[in-house]
Amino acid sequence: MEESATEEAALPSAPGEAEHPALGLANSAMALPGGHTADLLGTPARAEQWLARRDLAPAGAGLAEVCATRLRSLREQVRSLLASRAAGQPALPAAVTAVNDAMTRVPTASLLLWDEKTGPYRVTPHSTTAIVEHALAVIAADAADLLTSPTFSELPLSSTSMEEISEESCSGYADSSDAASSRLFRRPKTLG
Repeated sequence: MEESATEEAALPSAPGEAEHPALGLANSAMALPGGHTADLLGTPARAEQWLARRDLAPAGAGLAEVCATRLRSLREQVRSLLASRAAGQPALPAAVTAVNDAMTRVPTASLLLWDEKTGPYRVTPHSTTAIVEHALAVIAADAADLLTSPTFSELPLSSTSMEEISEESCSGYADSSDAASSRLFRRPKTLG
């Protein structure tokens, strides 16, 4: 976990990441000079640390791989939506659905369950699951706000095609030629 803290601290933030967790999420995986990659959500421990550094989860929450996977999945959907908006293209319906699901999944009360022998009872979801669902909802709501903001066009988005990104990676920005780990938001190149 110490290695990921050093890795994240060494990476410069893209403009707007401090104010928008959705931008931070979109940029949480990237290609670095020299063919290296960084995924700040690559393990449950790294995902937990990423959430904790943004006050979206307490340190020591005990994220499981399923929670980290859900966070990485939302990252890809948010990236898709941001790229579509930046390019002026229609969004993939699955990406819109994923963001809406994340925003509405957070339970606001204990759930009602029914046991055949003992009858009805109320239960609070697993605490770590609730933490992750809350974090996903906050990030999804931020993505929705960002996508519908009249100032969206002021963000330093990369609207280049994947072919152009591979050429750009050595010309001033830490971008990637791999669609799954490309950077959508410009980070000044201070590495390598």
